[in-house]
Amino acid sequence: MTQQVTSYFQPDSALAKALPGFAPRPAQTEMAAAIAATLRKKGQLVVEAETGTGKTYAYLVPILKSSGRAMISTGTKALQEQLFHRDLPALRDAIAPDKQVSLLKGRSNYLCIHRLEQAQAQGNDLSLAVQKQVIEVKRWALRTEDGDIGGLSSLPEDAEVLPQVTSTVDNCLGRDCPSYDDCYLVKARKRALEADIVVVNHHLFFADMALKDVGFGELIPHADALVFDEAHQLPDIASQYFGEALGSRQLSEMAQDAKTIYLTELKDLRQLDKAADKLLGSLRDWRLAFPIDPQRGNWRQQSQDEKIQAAAAQLTENLEFFREVVKGALGRSQDLDTLYERCVQFIHIWQLLQNTQRTGYSFWFETTPRHVVLHQTPLQVADKFGSYVRESEAAWIFTSATLAIGDDFGHFTRLLGLESADTLCLPSPFAFSEQGMLCVPRFLPQPQQREMLDALVQITTQVLDANPRGGTFVLFTSHRMLQLVARQLENLTERPLFVQGTTNKRELLADFITAGNGVLLGTSSFWEGVDVRGSALTCVIIDKLPFGAPDDPLLQARIEDCRMRGAEPFTQVQLPPAVIALKQGAGRLIRDSGDRGVLIVCDQRLVTKPYGQLFVASLPPLRRTRDLAQALDFLKEINGETSA
Repeated sequence: MTQQVTSYFQPDSALAKALPGFAPRPAQTEMAAAIAATLRKKGQLVVEAETGTGKTYAYLVPILKSSGRAMISTGTKALQEQLFHRDLPALRDAIAPDKQVSLLKGRSNYLCIHRLEQAQAQGNDLSLAVQKQVIEVKRWALRTEDGDIGGLSSLPEDAEVLPQVTSTVDNCLGRDCPSYDDCYLVKARKRALEADIVVVNHHLFFADMALKDVGFGELIPHADALVFDEAHQLPDIASQYFGEALGSRQLSEMAQDAKTIYLTELKDLRQLDKAADKLLGSLRDWRLAFPIDPQRGNWRQQSQDEKIQAAAAQLTENLEFFREVVKGALGRSQDLDTLYERCVQFIHIWQLLQNTQRTGYSFWFETTPRHVVLHQTPLQVADKFGSYVRESEAAWIFTSATLAIGDDFGHFTRLLGLESADTLCLPSPFAFSEQGMLCVPRFLPQPQQREMLDALVQITTQVLDANPRGGTFVLFTSHRMLQLVARQLENLTERPLFVQGTTNKRELLADFITAGNGVLLGTSSFWEGVDVRGSALTCVIIDKLPFGAPDDPLLQARIEDCRMRGAEPFTQVQLPPAVIALKQGAGRLIRDSGDRGVLIVCDQRLVTKPYGQLFVASLPPLRRTRDLAQALDFLKEINGETSA
């Protein structure tokens, strides 16, 4: 099989004829051969393939040419859709036209016909804005074929109506639903069961893994091969799904669903409406017991606060009263019966999260302006995930542009318990030393000093002067610094300014690319998974090394756990994810063989601290300078080319 696979990466292959602009790349061929060998022996392979390697085709060709069923999991829904709608169809038609391919998303991405009917039945009990949105959803529902909410472009991504017309594991009626035979989610899962290749995302994979662990069945069909793209995200996502979380939003939605049942089905059950109102009131008091400003904190410590204990006790009492009212009406409504099961499960998790003395977990909370979420996150997932991999009879492929620290994969394989995985590190074909420059400007303040804001604004304005025709990313490690810089830049430049949070990520990026010489200010979500080619992005400025916030409760717990195991927390816990994150941010700059640009890292620690060498060694081999004027001259040179 290996020889057959590598033959597709030759200049005269079917692949070359089918894909315009295809050119053989040695690293791509090497990766495809290694994956073919792993599929054959049902092994495990971890591949770092730098930007420009062509890793997508490198794993798709062997998967398409192998027998058996495969699952491909991506880091984001955007990448999932690109793979399914663009990359896979072109390849499949060229080399494996008989293969059946399916796209499967999480249930909240599909319209729930039953809940749409419930929303319509509420009529004037909904706000005017939501009533209009329900009408818009109904219009779309008449013409959609797959029920994928992603196709509902006439409403914003965070439209208030969406939770009311989609289902969750908690409120789905399953086979008891009157619309079960027409259910879009059921149809999508059926297509997935019949397909040779299923494209999912990491969140869905781990949701499925967690469900199977407690015996609720299986969403994702059994596969002979599993490929994880953007695999560097897996350890954090696995931690989320192997833990427990409960938020006031979930409890609030349950109470609202109870009110819907009262208004539409059980109009004589006034007690249900009262119990829901009492629960909603105690949820508001619960949020008010926490500081007003949104934050994350240590739940073990915060739970000792008397005000919070009193609010928690009241919430517990009202939650149990709500359960008893629902229990008294069991059998009268299928929706109410499901609501009861949901309430019992929520009470179980709530009680679990009040018992913070258990070891091996981080207990933490986060607040938004209106809600509170409590979390119990395992400090390690290696045992659980590693045994899952070992017990399966499938091949496992993990790939990303950022998995290794230098040339060492130990951090990644240790976190996921991949004890026997083969590893492969493939360099980019790009001529980084000719295409780009890395600058760490001299005489910068320390990152935590007040003067850093002015220095960052000054460097940004100098870059904009030298880069009039090209686009600029300014990437931050905190929302606070982003907002401070944004406020100053508004008065200092007339260039199009795109600030994260002003609209959704997809629109912001599309508008930035269209502008051609815009300035985009973003935090973590723009450090990865963003592909801007050509002169639309010729400079990336990074405010500082992306170490986790020292007051982050999950990080604190991992540091403490590391100390208890006798290891060194900085090198084991804090340094590796920061190196990977900087590598991701730097990877936004050179996306094509024709790209040119400057990367400016505004953090002296890159050159003054011993660990700085590890960061630099993990970055693309760009030309390096400490002289900002030299970097600006290179930008001017690029802009001269752009204007020609």
